[in-house]
Amino acid sequence: MQFFSYMTAAFGQVAILAVLVAVGYVCDKTKLYTQAVSKSCNDLLFYIITPAVIIDSFLNVEFNPENGASFLAVFLIMAVFHLAGMALVKPLFRKAGEHRPIYQYASMYGNVGYMGLPLAKAVAGATGVFYCSAAVAIFNIFAFTHGVALMQKKKEKMQVKKLLINPGSLGIVIGLPLFLLQAQLPAVLAEPIGYLGSLNTPLAMLMFGTYLANTDLPGMFRQKENYLTALIKLLILPVAALGILFLCGVRGALLVTCAVVCSAPSANNTVMFAAKYGRDTGIASKATGFTSVLSVVTMPFCIALADLLG
Repeated sequence: MQFFSYMTAAFGQVAILAVLVAVGYVCDKTKLYTQAVSKSCNDLLFYIITPAVIIDSFLNVEFNPENGASFLAVFLIMAVFHLAGMALVKPLFRKAGEHRPIYQYASMYGNVGYMGLPLAKAVAGATGVFYCSAAVAIFNIFAFTHGVALMQKKKEKMQVKKLLINPGSLGIVIGLPLFLLQAQLPAVLAEPIGYLGSLNTPLAMLMFGTYLANTDLPGMFRQKENYLTALIKLLILPVAALGILFLCGVRGALLVTCAVVCSAPSANNTVMFAAKYGRDTGIASKATGFTSVLSVVTMPFCIALADLLG
């Protein structure tokens, strides 16, 4: 019975995010806040608000050896998680032809920033965001190396600047020293950072709602590759990760946060990378939308499982 109470609580948090997504969906359909307008906010969310969330999390977590070790643990766990994902998807989706890289990308790269951060905050508070920031950094490292190599049609030289200068890295570069030194920023700086960070959840969910409003929702259920993508991204990888972490002795907020980031649906930048590298954005939108819809059920299950095990 305790498992169902955990699942109900986790489902409630995901449902709150789903309501925000629904508002974005309705706003797009009524032309009040459209996808075109929402796209203009993407850089604001990506380069300003996401780092603010990460920095704010560092400011709100007390430094101690346990927290420092846990942060490093998440960093290493997510690195191994992405390497396992790379190995798992490499032989798959051969029949998808030129769309194969899209499904491979959507199967292993999760929405750890836009959905992971707000949900980690909801279920584990500032500590969850603190741990999740390590996952965001690892995501960006892999996305701008392996992810780019996977999606681009024409092989190009890797841009080191894009690897190093990204929201996850910038947030950690600024926030980590503040955390280690336990620096107290003056209110004139700390409060604006907090205000900016608080925009992450509503803005990200509203934006995602506008993307869903422009996706062929019935069509995504007819795309057979989406089912394998969802199976890998929402169940196989996160459940396997939870099992291994439990056997390794990981417990508490650390395990719950890992459940959040590992079970997140396909990353929104699946669509952005598809557009940038000449892939089919319609296919990418359907894959992302499909896993996002199903994650309303699968994420609470994984979080509840982690809570129960922890």
